[in-house]
Amino acid sequence: MAILPRSALLPLLVGNTHYVALEGGGEAVIHYGSDQISHMRLPGGQEMTGRWLFLDDGYHVSWQDGPEGDWHIDHTPGRLAYLDQARQTRGEISRLVPGDPEGFAG
Repeated sequence: MAILPRSALLPLLVGNTHYVALEGGGEAVIHYGSDQISHMRLPGGQEMTGRWLFLDDGYHVSWQDGPEGDWHIDHTPGRLAYLDQARQTRGEISRLVPGDPEGFAG
């Protein structure tokens, strides 16, 4: 397991959209805006907007009218996984797309 540091997260997050295959099934879509605003669509269609900021080894997000927490991205060859605050795997990035193809910010 190699938790990515802030320097490695910068090009992976800012301005990109992650499609995440969740451990419990389904897919979440998360866009990280350069203005530190994030948008997420959960399986079932629920959408959330929040503010995020970098930590030394991850990032913190606070969703409007929702939860907040620290997240980390783990890298092993051929795999990028989302880890929660307890560093438990919660999903794997299945696609990383530059920009906002879902039109969250638009």
